[in-house]
Amino acid sequence: MPQRTTTVFNKTGLHARPAATFAKMAGASGHAITIAKDGAAPIDASSILGLMGAGLSCGDAVTLTGDEGSESILDELVTMLESDLDAVSA
Repeated sequence: MPQRTTTVFNKTGLHARPAATFAKMAGASGHAITIAKDGAAPIDASSILGLMGAGLSCGDAVTLTGDEGSESILDELVTMLESDLDAVSA
């Protein structure tokens, strides 16, 4: 299973608007993708409520895991997490 580890850059973390943008991209990919913070149980990356409930804050290390063939979407999601999601989703 492909994995990517990165750090949440957005200064306000994954609150409602950035979580929705991230979840939409993950869900539209057609791949099963999870995100886990610092060894916590992985959650479905396409779940807005799951993302918001995970309390992902600026500086948190996260690991994205996808199914076979998800390498390119994982790279896109990492790029998204490493950017200012408030600017992207505004």
